Amino acid sequence: MFKIFIDGEAGTTGLLIKEQLQREASLAVLTIEPNLRKDVSAKRVLMREADLVVLCLADEQARESVALIESLGAQAPKVVDASSAHRTQAPWVYGLPELCPEQEDRIAQAAWVSNPGCYATGAIALLRPLIDAGVLSRDAAIALPSVSGYTGGGRSMIESYEQGLSPLMEYYALGLEHKHVPEIMLYSGLQRRPLFVPSVGNFSRGMVVQLPLHPEQLTRAVSRSALIDVYRHHYERLPYSEVRVKLEVPTRLDACGLNGTNWLEIEVATHESSGQCVVLARLDNLGKGASGAAVQNIRLMLGLARARHN
Repeated sequence: MFKIFIDGEAGTTGLLIKEQLQREASLAVLTIEPNLRKDVSAKRVLMREADLVVLCLADEQARESVALIESLGAQAPKVVDASSAHRTQAPWVYGLPELCPEQEDRIAQAAWVSNPGCYATGAIALLRPLIDAGVLSRDAAIALPSVSGYTGGGRSMIESYEQGLSPLMEYYALGLEHKHVPEIMLYSGLQRRPLFVPSVGNFSRGMVVQLPLHPEQLTRAVSRSALIDVYRHHYERLPYSEVRVKLEVPTRLDACGLNGTNWLEIEVATHESSGQCVVLARLDNLGKGASGAAVQNIRLMLGLARARHN
């Protein structure tokens, strides 16, 4: 029986991680009294008892908890950090098992794993296979228009939408700065900064990340079937992949279609005569984009991974 402590279990991501972990017969979730959630001594006791700690905290709080865990020395548990505090920092291992064939083993052997951002998960899932296959160059100028449900925006955004105080759709980060851009570049292999344009829709969960491409942006002419082959070659050889490549020609795509699952689906749409295409990644921003990804990493780190689960 492995013991898990979720530091920040009262938040949206923490609650969903706890819900999934409680279905596992081989896992026990350690709980802390609500009035002790910020009590350092109480947290230290639980961290020392745990085999693995999940951090569902703001970045600065996550750094403080990591320092607390480090102070335990040989009694320190493994860590999955769901914040953005450590995603591009060594020695943290990036928690996207589908990144490349070696990543599953890296996560399985790691003591510290940083959970990917939700938008970054979709963007990297689209970009990395194309760059690895040489279809898209590392210095390609690309755009990533994206939309997410409002639960990805934290408590204040959730309350605003659920009280009917927010618009049907809004764009943000229009200063073209977003914390997911560095991890997108680092783990996709891009050398040129992508134009990332996120937006929020008036729905709670769901996400679509788009990668529109003109033929001039590709290193060689490729058909729709060839693009699908690139993605299938990348993902279908990985035993614990939660990425599915759709073969059907898409006509419409429901951003909420994978809600409640841990899957990410890739769709390829093309205009054959012009050579234009758009590749889309659909996921639940709180599933594969957050809690589902954390549970996948926890299973790998504890040797409990199950292939292709929902």
